[in-house]
Amino acid sequence: MHNDMQRRLIAEFLGTFWLVFGGCGSAVLAAAFPQLGIGFVGVAFAFGLTVLSMAYAMGHISGGHFNPAVTLGLWSAGRCANKHVLPYIVVQVLGAVCGAAALWFIASGKADWVPAGFASNGYGELSPGRYSMGASFAAELLLTFFFLLIIIGTTSKGAATGFAGIPIGLALTLIHLISIPVTNTSVNPARSTAPALFAGGEYIGQLWLFWVAPIAGAMLAGTLARILYEPSALVETTVVEEHRGPRPLPGE
Repeated sequence: MHNDMQRRLIAEFLGTFWLVFGGCGSAVLAAAFPQLGIGFVGVAFAFGLTVLSMAYAMGHISGGHFNPAVTLGLWSAGRCANKHVLPYIVVQVLGAVCGAAALWFIASGKADWVPAGFASNGYGELSPGRYSMGASFAAELLLTFFFLLIIIGTTSKGAATGFAGIPIGLALTLIHLISIPVTNTSVNPARSTAPALFAGGEYIGQLWLFWVAPIAGAMLAGTLARILYEPSALVETTVVEEHRGPRPLPGE
């Protein structure tokens, strides 16, 4: 495997691991901790901070996707090379599953721990607020759509360089503040898949929505970006791009 691809895939694996371990970990371990639980707001910030921190740690290596919907959204905008799409998605899912496995190991070290939904996403009876499938689908589609617009806009040519990780992380925080009661917030198929594999049962049966809706929203945003931005702005750019500006896709 080419050394550049190796580095990219390791970065995507670690970034997605951290997102699931940190974000879902805050929900499983800390959200309802007696007396000092961090609640919905704390979980929302935890997810945002995982992306913000890894955007700066790994973004300059792989672009900092950590999410199959982001990869496909950037691809639809012309911002991700064809050769990266499938490998990125595979390692993102693997990283998410490994993050969930590490979280399960740690959480199960508490004698009276009950996994419940294990921070999985769901609709209907599995929605924290019992929101319908239609409402959950709409929320996931719209929130991922705007998430991708923010990612593309803040990393396009002409945007302030070096700061994109901050609005992207805060956007993910806002997304969680809006939708934790609806679906427990996905906007990321890898994040949804990992805990569902451990929760099992109906959570696995509902996974389809947390692949279809985020990917549809992301690709709609990527398509719109081709209209909103000049073609020269839609080149591969990391979330912590250096001062020299966006760089072309490899081979261009």
